[in-house]
Amino acid sequence: MALRYWLFAQKATMPAFDARQLRRTILRMAHAGSTVHIACAFSIVEILAVLYRQFLRLDRNEPHWPGRDYLVLSKGHGVMAQYACMHEVGWLTDDDLDHYFGDGTRLKGLADAHVPGVEATCGSLGHGLSVGVGLALAAKRKQSGQRVFAIVGDGEMNEGPIWEALLFASHWRLSNLIVIVDANGYQAMGTTDDVMHLGNLASKLTAFDFLVREAPGHDEEALENSIGELLALPGEQPRALVARTVKGQGVSFMTNDNRWHYTRLNPDTYAAALAELAPT
Repeated sequence: MALRYWLFAQKATMPAFDARQLRRTILRMAHAGSTVHIACAFSIVEILAVLYRQFLRLDRNEPHWPGRDYLVLSKGHGVMAQYACMHEVGWLTDDDLDHYFGDGTRLKGLADAHVPGVEATCGSLGHGLSVGVGLALAAKRKQSGQRVFAIVGDGEMNEGPIWEALLFASHWRLSNLIVIVDANGYQAMGTTDDVMHLGNLASKLTAFDFLVREAPGHDEEALENSIGELLALPGEQPRALVARTVKGQGVSFMTNDNRWHYTRLNPDTYAAALAELAPT
């Protein structure tokens, strides 16, 4: 299937990926599976909405289309946000959502490459970016024109393999790699500054010879402009966007409350969260 087909037939019919609806879908899955990781999924909703709507070249009828761009969710515990987008695309059904994390389901609580549309199994943090770097190198050598968008968490950047992957990407001049940092300031056990202070991530990425931009991570127009600018920049360097996000964005009692990394919904909190995300 040629790229021309995607441009004509796929993008024109792409869903809206409304952020409020995506968050409602995340709540639906989390409640159905009585599971966790809601707040860290909420922080990447707008990032994923913009990627699926505007930038990812994919085939709505075939998740494994050979010419597709790759999306690697290295922070695999936020996978409910990606599943919500995949439901909009049509790759997941209502039955998938309503049996999330249940016995026999294909949707686990972490990113799983056995699910069509998910490129890498990412539960243990730190290795997903290396998968993305490998995909980018292969695409470059094949001259396929494919891009790789890799989403990492700022807490995940504590891991040494992240920095090895960044060095590798810089050395091999992987200009088709776009690393997006979900910089929400938290990780499982506290703030990123308290657990492992990393300083200015944009400066560090620049020092690794990446072309870097920063953007507010819940402003879809700003995200679209920043990603578009990175893709259009000349040069052979890999690219990176530091997206300043809020953990638990969208529901007032989850916002910047790190307890919602591991807290499960009950009937009352589920109803209250849905009420805040009611369609406008």
